[in-house]
Amino acid sequence: MSHDARGAKQPHRFDPKKAAMLDDPARFEYLPPAEIEALIDVPPGALVADFGTGTGLYALELAKHRPDISVAAIDEQDQMLGFLRAKLAASPTPNVRAVLSGTPEALALAGRVDRVLALNVLHELGDDALSGIASLLRPEGRALFIDWNASVERPFGPPQDHVYSSAEARERLGSVGWTVGREKSFRYHYALVAGPSRLRP
Repeated sequence: MSHDARGAKQPHRFDPKKAAMLDDPARFEYLPPAEIEALIDVPPGALVADFGTGTGLYALELAKHRPDISVAAIDEQDQMLGFLRAKLAASPTPNVRAVLSGTPEALALAGRVDRVLALNVLHELGDDALSGIASLLRPEGRALFIDWNASVERPFGPPQDHVYSSAEARERLGSVGWTVGREKSFRYHYALVAGPSRLRP
C-alpha cells in the first residue's frame, strides 16, 4: 500500500502516535466483528487480506473466529505493524501474518486473495492503491470497503470533509474500475461490497 495519494479524499495517512485509538474496544459496539464477517462472506479455507490493518484489531478477531482461514494483515507503515507483531508474540495466532506493503511477501499475494477487508482506509487511498487491491484478488474475489460516513454526525473520526458519503464512495470506486453491489449502514459507517468491474459482487 504505497502512499501515492492521487485521487484520495484525505491525502495524509494515519498517524501511528494515535494507534491506541485503533484498539479501543468501543469500536466493536458500532462496528461489530460478527456483522463484518457476515458481510465479507469468507469461504472455507480462504485467504483474506486486511488492507490497511493498522494494529490488526479486526484481522485478529476474524482469524480467531475463523481458524480455517488465513489472514494477511497488510499495512504500509512498519511502525503500525509493530503493534500487531507485539500482539502476535504475546498471544500467537498462527493464521495471521503481518505483511509490509511493497515487500516481496506482499507482492506474492497478487491474484491469490479471496476477500479483502478495507476498513477506514478508502478516504486515504489513491487511485494506484485501489487498483492494487483489485490486483490482489482471485478472479471471483471481492472486497469489503467500510469507511466513515460523511453524511452522519459523529463525535470522533476524521473531519467530515475528509471522508465520503456512501453515494460518493460508490462513485469513487466506480471511477477506478470497481462495481459495487451490496451496501449496509452502521452507526457511523457505510459498508460496500465490491468487485473489479469484470465481476458482479
